[in-house]
Amino acid sequence: MFSKNKNDTHLDPEQHELLETAQNRIKQKKRLYTHFVVFLIGSVFLVLINKILKYWEEYDWFLWAITFWAFLFALHIFNVFVTQRFMGRDWERRQREKLVAKQKERIAELQKEIETDFPLSKINKKKEP
Repeated sequence: MFSKNKNDTHLDPEQHELLETAQNRIKQKKRLYTHFVVFLIGSVFLVLINKILKYWEEYDWFLWAITFWAFLFALHIFNVFVTQRFMGRDWERRQREKLVAKQKERIAELQKEIETDFPLSKINKKKEP
């Protein structure tokens, strides 16, 4: 436990980022599958309430509720399998790098503008009486 021969299993930042991304994707997919199971159970429950318990029996409102829920589930699927694939961490990193490059470029322009308007040679010269 306190020995000096302890094996350190340090991950380099790239491996750590890949592992973190994989864990996040697993969580997203797990939430999606959970949403699917809840959707199925909830749909059956809505049908039972309307048909068996005869709540608002004259109108099949469960169809609208299930359709709306299915639409939300479809959005969830789209988010997990389409949006996250194209706009995932790599996309975020590229966008961040573009913004940082633009900021650096703007800072360089401002610095150049300041140096042309207020050169150091004029500032460092002492006024003689």
